[in-house]
Amino acid sequence: MHTDYKTIASLLFPEGLLDYFDIEKYEKKGETISFHLSEKNTIPEEHRGKRILSKGFREAIKIEDFPLRGHTVSLYVKRRKWTIQDTNKVVSRDWDLVAKGTRKTHEFASFLKEINR
Repeated sequence: MHTDYKTIASLLFPEGLLDYFDIEKYEKKGETISFHLSEKNTIPEEHRGKRILSKGFREAIKIEDFPLRGHTVSLYVKRRKWTIQDTNKVVSRDWDLVAKGTRKTHEFASFLKEINR
């Protein structure tokens, strides 16, 4: 996505969201605006130093966000999963750690809580 769009999007989404997610696409259908987000391929802090490979994404979850100019806003979020090569264990980012270990707004912490279900 073009840098100008990212700047504008950063004003619309919970603070810090674009630090962890990329916008794949957005759609406007009737009174609904949908944003499709995918987690960036950055190894979770708790697994740094391990031999780890990205293995795609978990199924997207839908999160209702604040309305925007009279439109319903939906975020479709795909969380990444990785495999630890030495154990073949599949892991995902621990969003509870991210929320506790970073200085994020209550809004972003609520977002993280929603995707961690």
